[in-house]
Amino acid sequence: MKGKIYLTQYGLMAERHWREFCPKMVRDLEAKGALMESLFEAQERTLDEMEALTRQLETEQKLTPQQANDRAWEMIREKYILLPPEEES
Repeated sequence: MKGKIYLTQYGLMAERHWREFCPKMVRDLEAKGALMESLFEAQERTLDEMEALTRQLETEQKLTPQQANDRAWEMIREKYILLPPEEES
């Protein structure tokens, strides 16, 4: 990935969550030099999907922008940011 990677609240939230609940995955990504890129990708996918889903919810369910954004976050957050905890080994 070219250029500087900047993490927003979502990328920073993902890093905190992953380090606490997915330490093996974080170690593997760090060993490959891919942690920041993976965090950035999770952040960008979350932002893209939330934007599309928010618009859809506003239109189809007649939600306010804030309601639609909150609902979209609830639907998307565990897909890329708040991953399930790793199994204890």
